Amino acid sequence: MSQGTVHLAIQGGVASVTFDRPQARNAMTWAMYERLGQICGELQANRAVRVVTFRGAGGEAFVAGTDIEQFTSFGSGEDGVAYEQQIDQCIQKLESLPMPTVAVIAGWAIGGGLAIATACDFRLATPASRFGVPIARTLGNCLSVANLARLSAVFGLPRVKRMLMLAETLAADEALDCGFLLQLSEPGEIDSTLASLCERLAALAPVTQRVTKEGLRRLVSRNLPADEDLIRCCYGSDDFREGVQAFVGKRRPVWKGV
Repeated sequence: MSQGTVHLAIQGGVASVTFDRPQARNAMTWAMYERLGQICGELQANRAVRVVTFRGAGGEAFVAGTDIEQFTSFGSGEDGVAYEQQIDQCIQKLESLPMPTVAVIAGWAIGGGLAIATACDFRLATPASRFGVPIARTLGNCLSVANLARLSAVFGLPRVKRMLMLAETLAADEALDCGFLLQLSEPGEIDSTLASLCERLAALAPVTQRVTKEGLRRLVSRNLPADEDLIRCCYGSDDFREGVQAFVGKRRPVWKGV
């Protein structure tokens, strides 16, 4: 299957980033994560860009996680530690962009896709959008503490536990009610909603926006505890290997707790 790509277009002070792998619901490959990091690096110093938008191609998903077939090459917990560090570095580059960022969500925002959307400042979605990290049902892996902190800051601990420990997927109305989403729009109206939001953001003081973003980022990320032992435990487990094999083999995993 195609490795996919991430596109960048800039027009009128608005940078548009598109995750383009619709045949796999925009599930992220290593190449796509690498390209996303490069794009964030390009935008970091571009003061002509006032707003950055992120969306998925195809209309079925924002990003439906990381491509699970890539995990078949993992041989130990150290591979999981390296993977989570790579994802954290990419997400931190996005989160550290100095200008406001907006995720435009149509369909699924799952796993890594939810992490990307959470790293944005604002999120718009359609009523049919869904949000979750169902790894307790699928892979048996875990998130980094940094990503747990980001999710908890916007969803609250009870909902994060539901998503991760019960593998629940949240509907758009609940994501709106808890403040994760700024607004819901029908598919045919979301582009006009986005244009209005970008216009509002671009008209305000960029230095205030920049330092506010960074101050809030520091609050969420301050004093994060070590997590490599937890990541190593999950990715080095028999259950994780079983989860990957079951997913690739299109069968239900059999968990053993080791």
